[in-house]
Amino acid sequence: MIYLAYLLIAAGVVWFSVKASNYIDLLDKKTSLSGAFIGGIMLSAVTSLPELFTSISATVLLHQPDLCLGNILGSDLFNMAMLSFFLLLFTRTFGKAALSASHRVVTAFVFVCYLMLILNWLGIVRITILSVSLTSVCIVVLYILSIRFLSADDSGTEGEADASPLSVRQIVMRFVAFSVGIVVLSVLITYITDDISARLHLGQSLAGALFLGIATSLPEAASTVTLLRMGNVDVAFGNIVGSNIFNLVIMAVVDILYRGSVYDFSDPQTVVLLLCGAVALPLLWIMMKYRNHVTKIACPLLILACYGVFLLA
Repeated sequence: MIYLAYLLIAAGVVWFSVKASNYIDLLDKKTSLSGAFIGGIMLSAVTSLPELFTSISATVLLHQPDLCLGNILGSDLFNMAMLSFFLLLFTRTFGKAALSASHRVVTAFVFVCYLMLILNWLGIVRITILSVSLTSVCIVVLYILSIRFLSADDSGTEGEADASPLSVRQIVMRFVAFSVGIVVLSVLITYITDDISARLHLGQSLAGALFLGIATSLPEAASTVTLLRMGNVDVAFGNIVGSNIFNLVIMAVVDILYRGSVYDFSDPQTVVLLLCGAVALPLLWIMMKYRNHVTKIACPLLILACYGVFLLA
């Protein structure tokens, strides 16, 4: 019964997230914001709401920092693997599309965050500022820089004509309503994941990466495949890249709220997730920079292999 409840709530998270994303898309058509900003900041923030509230619930309410860390790192790795899988199906569309250069910049920022996490794991950088980890401070600074780059980048996709009769106020109100639904279901799925991990005798990091990481990444998957089918590759990449760095900001927020360190690498699965993600990020950058016949196939396959290594570890 609990597994059925997990599937139903996960489906609800996806439905609410897709509806909220649709209203963000309508806001895009009614404003002059850049496409890179829409995909990399606004849409990614919407589809990452499940990670935000499940991570806060896992630490503040359940006192399971491993579950939070596994959720975030698992979501990032799953996002890249999911995007790679769909790009193999839409290779021609990917090859012809224009991509905003800011997506590569943000990917580099995410990689720097992963290097900071690796140094934290190795015990080289464990400095705290007013009980907040230096790693969290660096993540927040890089996210602010990402917003600056994405908001200033108007390359990539061109704006579309607005065909909605809804006003901006109506769109915002409906967006808020669906966002509340995401919050409620995200908190519920955290408790269910904790129960499932106990029943299956899984480590908290593995449970977070598999059950929470995948369930909370389903909104990104639904929006990505929809955008790729529409040929809107730029916003699809922005959604994934933006979600990855936004997820890391969630860890920084949790680090502030949680009485203790959220950067707990005692679970070997967490370390595997961290290292696999650190390998996948440069591959994602290369795939965006050099879109030739080799990289369009080899990079997605190697990123999928990184996710496979985590599953088999």
